[in-house]
Amino acid sequence: MGAPAVSPGQRRRIPLREVTLPHVCPRPVRMYVLARSPYFSDLGDDDLGRIDERMQATSWREGDSLYRAGEPAGHLYIVAEGRVKLSQVTPSGVETVADVLAPGELFGAMGTLGEPFHLQSASAMVGSCALRIDQESFRAVLREHPTVALRVLDDVAARLTRAHTDIGGQSTDTVAQRVATALLRLADKLGEDRGADGILIEVPLARTDLAGLARSTPESVSRVMSRWRREGVIDSGRRWTAIKDRDRLEAMKGAA
Repeated sequence: MGAPAVSPGQRRRIPLREVTLPHVCPRPVRMYVLARSPYFSDLGDDDLGRIDERMQATSWREGDSLYRAGEPAGHLYIVAEGRVKLSQVTPSGVETVADVLAPGELFGAMGTLGEPFHLQSASAMVGSCALRIDQESFRAVLREHPTVALRVLDDVAARLTRAHTDIGGQSTDTVAQRVATALLRLADKLGEDRGADGILIEVPLARTDLAGLARSTPESVSRVMSRWRREGVIDSGRRWTAIKDRDRLEAMKGAA
């Protein structure tokens, strides 16, 4: 008799790295995170060390709010450990997920970047730690490192491009296309290739969260995900999703 089927979540040997409070983020972890961030990549250890001295490490429990949309903005954050969810409220008053962030990713807003108020809310999906830098310190970093300033400009331009792309796709793409796009984005950022078991995305993603990422309704997303599960395209559990057939999702994403 063959071995019983085991889900990808049960096969995990290395659990999602999240924090418990009280938590201290050690300097080697902070330096590693800074070196991975898009703004500060390619800087030497001495430069990263001086930037680290301007950073403050802060931790949150699962479900804690980091900040809310509409609040004054004055910090940039870099995820050090855990997962952070960005959300926004639609004109109809429904809060939807805009993005899920992994270690090394930047978020937040400040007047230096043309955003004096937060346009989105941020909350910890699991126990998380982030580094944050205030506006005055960040301006000093920009003065000292012109390459960082150029990356900031590129990032602001990319954000605008993504916003226009998302708005354009919302009216023309099918629900399946949008769900496929959302899952592939998460796989590229958070996924772990488990060979025959597929690409494992370890994040507690509710249907309402995926609906926000796909700009659809939870009911429509559930129908798509249920069909794909029956067809062997994906599998999922309470705190994980596995992409079993990436080629199928790629084809669905690009379908006319």
